[in-house]
Amino acid sequence: MAYFSQPRRCELIGNYIVEYGCTVRAAAQYFGISKSTVHKDVTVELQGVNRCLFERVQDILQKNKNERHLRGGEATRQKYKNSGEKKNI
Repeated sequence: MAYFSQPRRCELIGNYIVEYGCTVRAAAQYFGISKSTVHKDVTVELQGVNRCLFERVQDILQKNKNERHLRGGEATRQKYKNSGEKKNI
């Protein structure tokens, strides 16, 4: 009888982030856990469990970190665009 271990939570989260290229916030919302738990799982726990997946996740997290100012600017732009439309109604 072969023994196959269940994937650990950090691997499930890591695979989700790699598959969808999502942010820590989006992964936390999907799994119903806090952002700090997701961050700890993919930066501390995953490193000891699956090094290859850890490195792929770190690349995505770094990309997201480098782009966060763009996403924030777009969110602000949409906020003011939508607030202007409400005034005209």
